[in-house]
Amino acid sequence: MKIKLTNKFVKDVSKFAKKNDYKVFLVGGYVRDLLLGKESSDIDFMVLGDGIKFAEDLAKEMKLEVTAVYKNFGTALINAHTGKYEFSSARKESYDRSSRKPKIEFSGLEDDLSRRDFTINALCIDLTKPLEIIDLFNGIEDIENKIIKTPLEPEKTFDDDPLRIMRAIRFASKLEFSIENMTLIAINKMAGRLKEDSVVSQERITNEFLLILGSPKPSIGLNLLQLTGVMDIIFPEISQLAGVDQKSEYHHKDVFNHTLQVVDNVASVSDNIWLRFAALVHDIAKPKTKKFIENKGWSFHGHEELGARMMKRIFLRMKLPLHQLNYIEKLVRMHLRPIPLAQEVVTDSAIRRLAAEAGEELVDLLTLCRADITSKNPEKIKRFLKNYDIVEKKIIEVQEKDNLRNFQSPVRGEEIMRICNLEPSKKVGIIKKKIEEAILEGEIPNEYESALNYLYKIKDEILNL
Repeated sequence: MKIKLTNKFVKDVSKFAKKNDYKVFLVGGYVRDLLLGKESSDIDFMVLGDGIKFAEDLAKEMKLEVTAVYKNFGTALINAHTGKYEFSSARKESYDRSSRKPKIEFSGLEDDLSRRDFTINALCIDLTKPLEIIDLFNGIEDIENKIIKTPLEPEKTFDDDPLRIMRAIRFASKLEFSIENMTLIAINKMAGRLKEDSVVSQERITNEFLLILGSPKPSIGLNLLQLTGVMDIIFPEISQLAGVDQKSEYHHKDVFNHTLQVVDNVASVSDNIWLRFAALVHDIAKPKTKKFIENKGWSFHGHEELGARMMKRIFLRMKLPLHQLNYIEKLVRMHLRPIPLAQEVVTDSAIRRLAAEAGEELVDLLTLCRADITSKNPEKIKRFLKNYDIVEKKIIEVQEKDNLRNFQSPVRGEEIMRICNLEPSKKVGIIKKKIEEAILEGEIPNEYESALNYLYKIKDEILNL
């Protein structure tokens, strides 16, 4: 198959290789993306011979710098303003089961292509000949048929490098491809290798998981993780949502399938990976709180609070960034709060309390709540979403009017202690809380002078308790 290259850097590499009698190939994901009609700025080159020397000679010619060298892998990197470029010597690899780090032996074209993870990534273009794709493992056909499979025997591929299990599912989710049946069976059989910390680090697993969550339609990858048993290994709390029934006016699927729909709903309107993660875990405590109530059905009382409390342990185990923990905890804890507001009559005080507690996360909270409506009745969904439109409008009006973003009492604790002649104590908190309650109930405006006057009004009553 002939192909046309438009990337200037690639053209310059081609000219340099021909001029200096090097044999250089475009390889891997860049070639795959060309066939998919996409352009990437991360480009891999394979060199028959010394890849590092080629990169150094090229950088000198182009007045660039080699930014990193990995001698054991015969690899050098060049970072330029137009992209990141990796130059590697053609090689074959062999693995010890106790490590993902391969033993390297420099070799030829076929060995190098066969070591690639999937056929769609085992394509290359010889830059020193008329531009034709070299396809030794039918990768072009697999792209056309939207299939993920390995160039060699899949079980051995995943045994050598178990992280490829996550990558297979990530590519299937990102590209909306299917995984070939024998490859799928091998993933299921070898999934246990992901438990071996000495082979695959938690950071690498979590990174691939977040890339799956960042797919255009994350449910594709999440379903594959569940189907293959991988979810039970890397995120058992999500796996355990399967089979937990919940029939209500808002939901009609089991918790796992409902959760996938919520994640897809969020993904359709936001690229925020942490909002997607919040959607994934918003019902995570339902299996632990499930209770059947006569004449009412299944109840999950308190699942939002318990779910929020579960987050720290999950973040630590999965080595997720802790600076995102408070955000996730808040959205999980509050995801039921707006639901009662989607009624015809809503008080300003209820709106104030929600806006004050949600703070900067209010918009994301409402996005999550909208996504959480997954009834199979389109008219019911339409009705609830219309109510949310009304609620959102009212929230914005009240929030702007009352200046409630990042709400706290306009009169601070230090001033309360000075005016009331108090040491730090419980009474300071009681007074501060009273002022905040008066603002949220609409008794006084959210202004310093009004709050100060209210303090003088209530202080003696509280001090005499």
